[in-house]
Amino acid sequence: MPLVTLLAVSGLILMPSSTWAEDGARLAAQLCSACHGVHGHSESPMFPRLNAQTPEYLVAQLKGFREHARAETDARSYMWAIASQLDDATVQSLADYFSRQEAIPGAAGDAALLASGHEIFEHGVPDKGVPACASCHGAQAQGAGTFPRLAGQHQEYLLRQIEVFKNGTRGNAPVMTAIAHTLSPEQAEAVAAYLQSR
Repeated sequence: MPLVTLLAVSGLILMPSSTWAEDGARLAAQLCSACHGVHGHSESPMFPRLNAQTPEYLVAQLKGFREHARAETDARSYMWAIASQLDDATVQSLADYFSRQEAIPGAAGDAALLASGHEIFEHGVPDKGVPACASCHGAQAQGAGTFPRLAGQHQEYLLRQIEVFKNGTRGNAPVMTAIAHTLSPEQAEAVAAYLQSR
């Protein structure tokens, strides 16, 4: 959906952020659901699932979009203009709302691929110095503080984020930048498939 259409649908053109009530559910429905789905459960792999995401991560990313700290193409195309309209109270309200939404398990995939991804998630890739994903993202990939929930996230979205960490356009997580350069395409695909299945 073009950015101008998104802005018009969300009402951003029609009313300034200072007039918005701090009502996360209403704001999420007006502002976010066209791309991120009802209650943040995106059906399109183009857009990440926000339901049950950690509030600290959501706050950090929304502020990152607002301040142009995230510069990947999707951020510039979809989120820069939207986030520029959000004050800190609105950011917190949206983060609190999405963090309280139900986590919905993802879809299973190829058993061998999932087993390989599970191994990387739990143990990393020791011979390449890649730590276990679970060490930052939680034993169930549920996220912890500013480390995002990855469980149930779209495989395609996760692979795209690994790419933007690798090419440097998303530079707000140095640990992930280093990991993205170390994972092989096959390893990245395996761990993304496993995470989608959680």
